[in-house]
Amino acid sequence: MSDTQKIVLTLEQESDYSFRIHFDETSIPDLLTDEPEPLGHGAGPNPSRMLAAAVANCLSASLLFALRKFKNQPGKLVTTATAELARNEQGRFRVSHIQADIQLAEPADAHASLERVLAQFENFCVVTESVRHGIEVSVSITDAEGVRVHGAARSATLVGAT
Repeated sequence: MSDTQKIVLTLEQESDYSFRIHFDETSIPDLLTDEPEPLGHGAGPNPSRMLAAAVANCLSASLLFALRKFKNQPGKLVTTATAELARNEQGRFRVSHIQADIQLAEPADAHASLERVLAQFENFCVVTESVRHGIEVSVSITDAEGVRVHGAARSATLVGAT
């Protein structure tokens, strides 16, 4: 397996703040996103909700993988994620904290090697560890004639994947 992987997706504005996300090179169905009122119509999750969902999903999948690695057969996991938005020094909202609460279906003592599972599962969560340590984000804007009017495209390959 390569040390780098790329995830490519395309967003197309449907109307106002509503965008259709197409997950390129996959058979994953498109996803509609939207900002809540008063900007949008709340027809889909907004980016902050998707970030919280990505963290919660990745943590849940990592925990499930770690439990199974130690020959456990866990029941259904239920995870609740709570994202807090707070204003930064410039008065703009930012995701300031994400709390993920994972509920096991069984008592703790029903799982073999649970201490080892709990000590390591977070380290395998690509999304959570990326968010915790920061992600480089490059931005470029090109006009209808193909002229780049802002930023530069990143020339190196994207590192990591989910």
